[in-house]
Amino acid sequence: MFEVFESTESQVRSYCRKYPVVFSKAKNSEIFSVDGERYIDFLAVAGSMNYGHNNPEIKAKIMEYLSEDHIINALDMYTDAKEEFLLTFNEKILKPRNLNYKVMCCGPTGTNAVEAALKLARKNTGRTNVVAFSGAFHGMTLGSLAMTTDRTSREGASVPLTNVTFMPYDNSRLDSIAYLKWILEDDHSGIEKPAAICLETLQAEGGINVASVEWLQEIRKICTEHDIIMICDDIQVGNGRTGYFFSFERAGIQPDMVVLSKSISGFGTPMALLLMRPELDIFRPAEHNGTFRGNQLSFIGGTAAINYFVEHHLDEEVQKKAVIVEKFIQEEILPLDSRLSYRGMGLMWGIDFTEINPALALEAVHEGFERHLIMEVAGRKDAVLKLMPPLTVPEDILREGLAIVKASVEAALK
Repeated sequence: MFEVFESTESQVRSYCRKYPVVFSKAKNSEIFSVDGERYIDFLAVAGSMNYGHNNPEIKAKIMEYLSEDHIINALDMYTDAKEEFLLTFNEKILKPRNLNYKVMCCGPTGTNAVEAALKLARKNTGRTNVVAFSGAFHGMTLGSLAMTTDRTSREGASVPLTNVTFMPYDNSRLDSIAYLKWILEDDHSGIEKPAAICLETLQAEGGINVASVEWLQEIRKICTEHDIIMICDDIQVGNGRTGYFFSFERAGIQPDMVVLSKSISGFGTPMALLLMRPELDIFRPAEHNGTFRGNQLSFIGGTAAINYFVEHHLDEEVQKKAVIVEKFIQEEILPLDSRLSYRGMGLMWGIDFTEINPALALEAVHEGFERHLIMEVAGRKDAVLKLMPPLTVPEDILREGLAIVKASVEAALK
């Protein structure tokens, strides 16, 4: 069954090694193999399917657009699809949150938006160094990879990854705020003042590490005081994942730049955006460009997704489901072994096996797949079992999936 993949496709493939099935169809939080086997999705295609697979309201808009021979790719030319997206995004997402951002349509992937943010931060400040945090994942191209900390990803670069100073993230053994202040204020720290500080408010690939509101507010304050650009990477934890459209909303802060991708298109089609304060918008025409920054299906899907988010009060729904997940973990998972711990928010949660045996997290993934549940691992030594269903998962399927999580953890612990 897998012969053509194994003989033709590159060795770099990864997810298919965890889930060795040929998939064919998907609906909301369920995926089906070519044999008709049903799987519950607690991965959401790495967070790109927040609105569920084949969301009918979003799909209807895309099908309507396709049926009328509208333009599909338009570089950065003006189109009615882009116009509607920008108007909807501004009126229904930015203005209600008192956010004044210019929107830059980048290449199709999140890492491209991160690269654009880095280039623009350096261009604005004339500085080359940036600060990132241990446990970060920002992408696989060289600039974003330089801010990514996992060893395997970095080794793939095969060149030096430079111009980044790493700090401990919140809740580390070191006081990262005090350390950061020392670096900036001590004229003998030996570290250049950075152009930007780039962070995820919740580190996803880093092990579901949740920054406190107080820590985020301190970072914002430091950036303001020292004229440093604050970049928030909301690629995986934005678009409602934490229970807010933007993950930084809970801290009451406004980053200078925000990068979005994954679920911003609403339908799994490629799209990446850089949001920036208007005064930072100093790129010359075509100074950062890409052939596929004008994916019109993504504009159509993105508009429909914003309307869906607002009309269905998806942020409130996520917060309600978060209570279900956390209560289940506390009452059904943690009692399985006192050394287990957990963390998360919204619909992103991690069960940490570090104190028992990090390898058991991946074993739980395999056990889950045998029971037709798709999960992933994250964090140091891949020790954290990561739960990330579509935000639209029905409550009965959410509970069904959680029951499989429990059975999978029990099996891994034996």
